[in-house]
Amino acid sequence: MQTVGNLRDFISKYVSLTDSEFAYLESFFETRYFNKKDKLIKEGEVEKYLNFIQSGLARLYFVKDGEEIAMQFSVENEIICCWESYLSGKPSRFFSEALEPMVVLSITRSDLDNIYDTNPKFERLGRLYARELFLKKAEFDYHRVRVTTQERFVDFIRDNSNLLQRVPQKYLASYLDMKPETFSRLKHFTRGRL
Repeated sequence: MQTVGNLRDFISKYVSLTDSEFAYLESFFETRYFNKKDKLIKEGEVEKYLNFIQSGLARLYFVKDGEEIAMQFSVENEIICCWESYLSGKPSRFFSEALEPMVVLSITRSDLDNIYDTNPKFERLGRLYARELFLKKAEFDYHRVRVTTQERFVDFIRDNSNLLQRVPQKYLASYLDMKPETFSRLKHFTRGRL
């Protein structure tokens, strides 16, 4: 499989696999390619794949009153997935879109469930990753509600400066729950101070 080293590095953050265990896991992944603006999933479709990003960038968003509300950005060596739909089998309330050309390694829910049943290490991998996701979601929710707009901006830019060059400003503003003009003002105000 093409460039699986990134996937193995990702997995090794959670569990240590032998070569044969990794080869078994790897055999369930399918390589998929997306052009910029392609949808990985659309609202109303059932999410079939958990997608590990080998190259590129994606966003997860929903539409409210005609406005796109960004909920997540994922880059190389991260996962993009509409978890609610993937885990429940229900239609997605979100869109997932490639913001750059992408190569992803994808695995279906049924294959993932089968893998969990074959080896406790795989189940541990899933549990540890789910815990990390939960903690990130809790932090995201806290920041959306409890910190000021400027603090939210500064924290995000400090932790995700690479996205400034790759993601349109209007999407970043939406993710941070602010107007594009507020984002622009804060960007200008903090330039050189971070």
